[in-house]
Amino acid sequence: MIKKTLVLGASENPKRYSNIAIKRLKSIGIEVKAIGRRKGTIEGVLIETNLIDFEDIHTITLYLSAKNQPEFYKYIIGLKPKRVLFNPGTENPYFEQLLTKNSIAFERACTLVLISIGAY
Repeated sequence: MIKKTLVLGASENPKRYSNIAIKRLKSIGIEVKAIGRRKGTIEGVLIETNLIDFEDIHTITLYLSAKNQPEFYKYIIGLKPKRVLFNPGTENPYFEQLLTKNSIAFERACTLVLISIGAY
């Protein structure tokens, strides 16, 4: 099953976990889309700065702290992903409730760990 993934909070900085996640997702054959504060490219993945209506997003993996998430609530829910991953430091009980009300699964899990153990 292809799990097209949107990395929200993407950065060209190679030390950022979002950057590492994009590279690792690509390495296991996942189609990756990315949105960040600044345009850029990571191994051919364009970092968009606008909220694009991507189709068929399976997973959205968050690299935004809870305080930076509210502006994306409607956008994320509108994409109707199958799941949202709250990476360490992005946990947000309020948003988790919104996702549940909209029948969107979520996990408090590290994308990099899920990939490393073959559970992505």
